[in-house]
Amino acid sequence: MMDVIGKRKYYLGFAVLVVILSWVLILTLGLREGIDLKGGTQWQIFFPNQNFSEDQVNEALAKAGNVSDVSIKQSSDGSFIVRLPSLSEDQHQGYLTALKTLGNVEEKSFASIGPTIGAELRTKAIWAIGLVILGISLYIAFAFRKVSEPVKSWKYGVITLVTLFHDVSIPSGLLAVLGYFKGIEIDTNFIVALLVVMGFSVHDTIVVFDRIRENLMLNRGRTINLGQIINFSVKETLARSINTSLTLFLVLIALLMVGPSSLFYFILTILVGTIFGTYSSIFVASPLLYLSQKRRV
Repeated sequence: MMDVIGKRKYYLGFAVLVVILSWVLILTLGLREGIDLKGGTQWQIFFPNQNFSEDQVNEALAKAGNVSDVSIKQSSDGSFIVRLPSLSEDQHQGYLTALKTLGNVEEKSFASIGPTIGAELRTKAIWAIGLVILGISLYIAFAFRKVSEPVKSWKYGVITLVTLFHDVSIPSGLLAVLGYFKGIEIDTNFIVALLVVMGFSVHDTIVVFDRIRENLMLNRGRTINLGQIINFSVKETLARSINTSLTLFLVLIALLMVGPSSLFYFILTILVGTIFGTYSSIFVASPLLYLSQKRRV
């Protein structure tokens, strides 16, 4: 039998270590906010049949007027991603005229969001994540209300919150590293990816908890060894958890390889979150449930 409880210190120790490392990275490197969270302009331009450097594009923009906080990066397809503060339409046309001095220029996309709208989206994103986490916790506490021995039903909800914190911390730490070294920014797509990760993780956790609940109810009235019941329940659900996760992994890996480049980091966030979400459902939630019982047997 798989001894998850007997080796709980190793499994929980690894989870704590990875979460601490993730938050150290987040607090030291920070998360680069995209324009839809902080406001600004993202402009994708392309010079067909011409080869210019990032410095040449920057010099052309400088001719149209002084602007601070400009970021220019050339994509693999030869186009340039230009990030600037929020621009009016007159400023937009002025910069476009300046770029035309280099040659024929095509606009692939142009998006400008004011700082007020960006702050509102950021606030709503935080509220969305907070309300989802609270709702999940309350639902699980209610769903497991008939199981009060040897673990109170509300503890199932609290443990689920802990596992969700684990699951979202690690992708966030990864984005902090990518933002520092590769300039990757978090946007509303990242928030959606975290919500997807939480949904998948809590579904997997509930399956394990539900099997534990069933086995507890079958053994009601007997001397219960919660550790043995958890190990047996994990064994019963392990194949299902691995097969479900593996199916999603294969789809996400295929999308990473052949999917659109604009969704690469969105898919990567879901992939990393799913991997650690599967781990937490089995090797974090179950040991925490064992540790939270009134009296360990």
